[in-house]
Amino acid sequence: MSRTLSTMMPLGTRLPAFELPEADGTTWSTSAAPGTPGVLVMFICNHCPFVVHIGRELGLLTQRWSARGLTVVAVNSNDTDAYPDDAPERMAPTARSFGWDFPYLVDTDAKVAEAFRAACTPDFFLFDGTGTLTYRGRFDAARPGNDIPVTGSDLRAAVNAVFDGAPPSAEQLPSMGCNIKWPVGREPNWLG
Repeated sequence: MSRTLSTMMPLGTRLPAFELPEADGTTWSTSAAPGTPGVLVMFICNHCPFVVHIGRELGLLTQRWSARGLTVVAVNSNDTDAYPDDAPERMAPTARSFGWDFPYLVDTDAKVAEAFRAACTPDFFLFDGTGTLTYRGRFDAARPGNDIPVTGSDLRAAVNAVFDGAPPSAEQLPSMGCNIKWPVGREPNWLG
């Protein structure tokens, strides 16, 4: 299992506009988010052990946040030809198993991942109600095998700050996970 850190997009960045399909073909767009307290965009996938490790807690927290009006959406940008476990037909069963009731979108050409400079799964980007990036980084300190409880503490604190209309802590640590499996020829030049 590779360990890749998120690129930490600069705070204050505007929410990139995008429109993507869910696995069932339903389209979701950032234009559906106006008027909400904020927007949480997560880059995840079905097979990554880092995502699987936090999957259930992620489901519980995002259900609560969605009930309070936060727009929550996840994007799967992995190359499904090379990684068939991440194929669209496997996304809905994975989502159900973890209690994910947010839109889980298919980014076939990884253009949305590139727009966010997403590097790993999971990778989290929290925008306030004005569409300004206020948090990017990790869910919490838990990783597969490190015996730290999965709580979502880092992301939860940032979301609570958005709900309170306050800036999240400036001390933000990168997420760590498996690298995004870029389609051949789509690897961004900023990866190195």
